[in-house]
Amino acid sequence: MPELNGTEIRALEEALDDEYRAWATYNQVIHDFGKVRPFTNILGAEERHIDALHLLFARYGLPVPNNSWLEKIPHYAGIKEACEAGIAAEIANGALYERLLEATRREDIRRVFRNLRDASQRRHLPAFQRCAQRGADGGREHGTMRQRRGRNRP
Repeated sequence: MPELNGTEIRALEEALDDEYRAWATYNQVIHDFGKVRPFTNILGAEERHIDALHLLFARYGLPVPNNSWLEKIPHYAGIKEACEAGIAAEIANGALYERLLEATRREDIRRVFRNLRDASQRRHLPAFQRCAQRGADGGREHGTMRQRRGRNRP
């Protein structure tokens, strides 16, 4: 497999850094406010995004940078503010991947970048928009779905 050029390496590093930042931010919100949707759901998605990028680093024999965002994330006044920050972050993420897609013609990298962009714009962004519209309560998880509905059957 041919080596990546400097532009491609920087694109992968920039993508991973952005996913690390998103993970650290959403993890901090959960730490500050408890298990709040959509943060709990999107945190898992961010872990999968990081894993997808780690696979590309491994495929091309690149060292995987550490997450430099840990303990550098702001604390939000409330869930609504955190959701609004999520909206801004996901909009920026979509623009980032549009730019990074131009950095390479390698289809494996482009496919990962497109998948991450699409998840951000089609799932994460609308989830944060709904969260911001709900207001200060956000989407607190109170028990299981069955418990919330008061049912005893699966």
